[in-house]
Amino acid sequence: MALGLGLALFAAPHAATAASPVAVGATEQVEAQSADAPAAGGESQAAAPIERMKPTAGKGLPIPKAIGLQDQYSEHGDYGLWIHNGVLMPLITAISVFVLFLLIWVVARYNRRANPVASKTSHNTLIEVIWILVPVLILAGIAVPSIDLLAKQFKPAGAEALTIKATGSQWYWTYGYPDNGDFELVSNMLNLPDYPTINNGVREVGSDPSDGPAQFEVDNRLVVPVGEPIRMQITAADVIHSFAVPSLWFKIDAVPGRINEKVLQIDEPGVYYGQCSELCGPKHAYMPIAIEALPREQFDAWVLKQAGGKIDGQDEPEAAANDNEADNAEAGADAPTDGEAAETDSQANEA
Repeated sequence: MALGLGLALFAAPHAATAASPVAVGATEQVEAQSADAPAAGGESQAAAPIERMKPTAGKGLPIPKAIGLQDQYSEHGDYGLWIHNGVLMPLITAISVFVLFLLIWVVARYNRRANPVASKTSHNTLIEVIWILVPVLILAGIAVPSIDLLAKQFKPAGAEALTIKATGSQWYWTYGYPDNGDFELVSNMLNLPDYPTINNGVREVGSDPSDGPAQFEVDNRLVVPVGEPIRMQITAADVIHSFAVPSLWFKIDAVPGRINEKVLQIDEPGVYYGQCSELCGPKHAYMPIAIEALPREQFDAWVLKQAGGKIDGQDEPEAAANDNEADNAEAGADAPTDGEAAETDSQANEA
């Protein structure tokens, strides 16, 4: 029975998630950008401005007065949401109703008035077997999809996956792109109008049309390509932080002196918000996370706008030029000189 329940729970989410493929179309903001965004390559193309994406209401954001988990935009998130809504909540509800029924029945059936002579029964073998066996079967059924989700979340990224390093500091995030020229961005929360300055030199939220909610928006977002696995390496510079984005089912601790790794893959273009979820000091509430997921062409164009940025998987122009020069020099060294060629011709005529 436990095996059958576990297999049923394991098979159901795969059928559910198969019906929701990775979205290839962008949001309205992304489509508007794609008309103007350059393809990576030429100088004039790289010079085109890259506008920040405007967040979509209710997407990647907590909703006021909402109950339940946020909508998910990753494969692991869809699976985890199904386990929560399709497995755990029905079981919790059924168990709670059953226990409530037992309490009411005991109060009504075995009170002093209804049952003046108390039972002297010391045990019941059948009931004892049931109340041990049924919980074991329930836990076994829950364990199958839960362990499967846990294993999938921490499956290592492939060798070709893009690597991004996030470092937590008091109280901001630093994002490094080692595969894209090793440039770094410092991400600070935007200041709130008419409130004390949190981060000196950073503009106020709402001063740009692309800004999201207050206390969630930052000056420099973490920009990633959509629809492909990203190797996120998380660490901290001072105390323990935690990198958490609820709508992407992503959370991992940032520990000083240690690099924790987890795969991030976003199904749809958009802006997704999170926060540090480890109490890290008096400004713990002021280090949000904002992730902007772009189609690969727009991500490459954004990378080329950064100082020293290069497209991952491609050789740097200088390195390619040096390789060409080395090849030409090697070919020239092997080629015969004019004197050697003339001597060879005279020997051929004498022969």
